[in-house]
Amino acid sequence: MPLKGSSNKQAAKFIEQPTFELHDIYRALSVLSKENDFIQAQLYKNSQNVIERRKDILYYDCTNYFFELEEPDDLRRYGKSKQHQPLPIVGMGLFMDYDGIPLAFDIYPGNKNEQPTLKPLEKKVIRDFGLEQIVVCTDAGLSSKTNRKFNDRVIGGVQIRSFITTQSVKQLPEYLKDFALDPDGWHLTGSDVSFNLNEIDETSDYDKIFYKDRWIKEDIS
Repeated sequence: MPLKGSSNKQAAKFIEQPTFELHDIYRALSVLSKENDFIQAQLYKNSQNVIERRKDILYYDCTNYFFELEEPDDLRRYGKSKQHQPLPIVGMGLFMDYDGIPLAFDIYPGNKNEQPTLKPLEKKVIRDFGLEQIVVCTDAGLSSKTNRKFNDRVIGGVQIRSFITTQSVKQLPEYLKDFALDPDGWHLTGSDVSFNLNEIDETSDYDKIFYKDRWIKEDIS
């Protein structure tokens, strides 16, 4: 059953029964598409009357959806399906706030690289939601030099945008790989003590988060 049909069927289980029918859902799709940005902004604005929205930390990730089509079109294109289906797909990028509540999304052609989708959607989020100082968190797949540069912004000595991302140890340069895997030089927040991971007590320290840091000067132009 198409997604619209499934949504209509699911609505029948609501305490307050909807008065619309399936054909009304299909007729509304063009309006929803046209007013998508406005709807997302208003939902965010109105939700703050119900719950305090933490908007200083944002999470961004992408996925895709396949369609059982004979031929691709301008949006539904052949690409690498996350469900391993040899069918046309569309991609979706989604920003969530600190509490994991969806903030904004965007749809893009299935053959498009997901890395360039972050910057334009983030600009839209900053503009429409009035965000100021934010930290954007992504996985390694979205950690391009362009995205890192965009989210490393200082104005008047104040860090306006920052980022947290993951990186594969296998893909690091040798000097960084040695640094990351060296058991010496690890720390706990709020402590100046240096730890060796081979010497910690796994029975009492299993729930502690150890870290190490260093400055890295990379070409992100």
